[in-house]
Amino acid sequence: MAAGRDGYDVIVIGGGHAGTEAAAASARLGARTVLITPDLDRIGQMSCNPAIGGVAKGVVAREVDALGGVMGRATDASRIHFRMLNRSKGPAVWGPRAQCDRGLYPRAVRRVLDELEDLELVQEMVSGLIMDEGRPRGVVTRGGQVVAGRVVVVTAGTFLRGKIHVGGEAGVDAGRAGEAPSLELAEALEAQGLELARFKTGTPPRVDGRTVDFSRVEVQQSHPEDYRFSGYVDEELPDQTVCWITWTGRELRDLIQENLPRSALYGGALSGRGPRYCPSIEDKIVRFPDNPRHQVFLEPEGLHTRELYVNGLSTSLPLEVQEAFLRTVPGLEEARITRMGYAIEYDYFPPHQLRHTLEVRSIPGLFFAGQINGTTGYEEAAGQGIVAGINAGLKALDRDPFTLERDQAYLGVLVDDLVTRGVDEPYRLFTSRAEFRLLLRQDNAQERLGPLARELGLLTPRQADALQRRLDERSRVLAWIRDSVARPDEVNPRLEEVDSTPLREPVRWVELLRRPEVSVEALFRGGEAPFDPEGDVAAAVEVEIKYEGYVERERERAERLREKAGFKLPEELPYMEFETISYESREKLGRVRPSNLAQAGRIPGVSPADLQNLILEVRRWRRSRPADASQEKGEAAAKAEKAG
Repeated sequence: MAAGRDGYDVIVIGGGHAGTEAAAASARLGARTVLITPDLDRIGQMSCNPAIGGVAKGVVAREVDALGGVMGRATDASRIHFRMLNRSKGPAVWGPRAQCDRGLYPRAVRRVLDELEDLELVQEMVSGLIMDEGRPRGVVTRGGQVVAGRVVVVTAGTFLRGKIHVGGEAGVDAGRAGEAPSLELAEALEAQGLELARFKTGTPPRVDGRTVDFSRVEVQQSHPEDYRFSGYVDEELPDQTVCWITWTGRELRDLIQENLPRSALYGGALSGRGPRYCPSIEDKIVRFPDNPRHQVFLEPEGLHTRELYVNGLSTSLPLEVQEAFLRTVPGLEEARITRMGYAIEYDYFPPHQLRHTLEVRSIPGLFFAGQINGTTGYEEAAGQGIVAGINAGLKALDRDPFTLERDQAYLGVLVDDLVTRGVDEPYRLFTSRAEFRLLLRQDNAQERLGPLARELGLLTPRQADALQRRLDERSRVLAWIRDSVARPDEVNPRLEEVDSTPLREPVRWVELLRRPEVSVEALFRGGEAPFDPEGDVAAAVEVEIKYEGYVERERERAERLREKAGFKLPEELPYMEFETISYESREKLGRVRPSNLAQAGRIPGVSPADLQNLILEVRRWRRSRPADASQEKGEAAAKAEKAG
């Protein structure tokens, strides 16, 4: 099992969405990588809803793809229903979402992983770490095998001391339904002195679609566009199907209120905190008792099964109560449960213990990614996985680390939020968390991150060629629209169709596209533009033109943030000695240990006055140390030269 005399460069523990992205990224960099997971048949499994994307999450999926990741290709290869969420709002909050075939998705993940020459897959349960002088040197499996490696990435998901709960009965040890938890690894990590806590999440029941009365539910059609999550490889899209919508009512509310003591959460069996933005139906009833109804989505598990995922009814109530409340939902009166809903409680490690590379601060060479960091969702897991995998590979190859700023990617927002602000409930990404969301759109993910991926060596030659074609096409389309002139006789009929003021004299096409009511598709439909007006590139160019004033202002704000980021905060700063700063801020700064002033300003409770005093304290501290005083003089000289 060993890979040569020196073992592997990178060992990845766990084969979920974080683990597969971490292993693939490390291998693409050329690091000899092994992914160890308890069941290779479940690699890339969608444990909860078989869907990828949504508001903010869809952008993350595209960013993972832009960095050469797995998720975009697997989504396209298994997509059976697609919608662009928030289409009625501005492009900064558009969110692509795909319902996937639960069986096709993991098979696509496995196929993509098998393409990587530097990646090996091993079916085993890791039970412990091999440590030497405070660094991991490998892992030990439950079967007694020793696997040597320079860097370890832990992506254990809900498996660390996982316990499934249904009703008020004693929990069952499990990482997922039907799979054993990881007890020894949790104990081994805790033995390293790391802080840990407990969270919970859950799933709804699944039902047999043959027992659903579809005449009583609303059909939700798939959007017709040929949208793809992957910008590099065109996977063959499966056939498309429909989803359905129904609603809960007062009868369900009353039934759940009567049975709350039988819920694992409200009956006291669970202590971990659950996700605020993906609550159980018990949480919804308790938190919104006056709400007369809640939306329920019936989503297919795949093309070749009649099983439906009942999205919106996550629960830990006993089976007989689940059956009873389903009978109160229009269309589900006769529905038969194929799999009951359950809650699962698990260990996570509060992420303030990590660097922005997702390396554990106190244990060089050990990285965490996914739900182990207190997040929820496939996309958040994949995003962390690719960041951790890139940095694990870079560290193993003795290369500089890779981090993303908040104005570069939602991945930068995700990691910075986790490390700087920490979590007190399972973390989920939203567009509202990103202050530069107009820069971080789903349509420009490749332009933002593709060149960085190419420079790092994350892209295959095929992917690099696809990126360059897109960049060239974007530049060509943008230049043509800015430079070419529209004549009244050729454009006025199209302007009249969209109720836009006709032209009296020729103008550049760019001026017409700045009109809110005018789209690229409407403007060039049937025309002679040298590009596809319905294509992805044209749509991205249109957004850039329409919002260029707002985009420029966001870029200016981002630049000011970068200036703050230029004030570095050394890791060894003695924060508790800085008495001009409030005691609360000193404690929080010492716990997070931000790398720069901008990050310090995002720590909850650190006031603007504390930041000003921090600058003075750091300068005094530097002057007391010869090496730092010399560095400060050099920085001041560079700043003066730039100003001059």
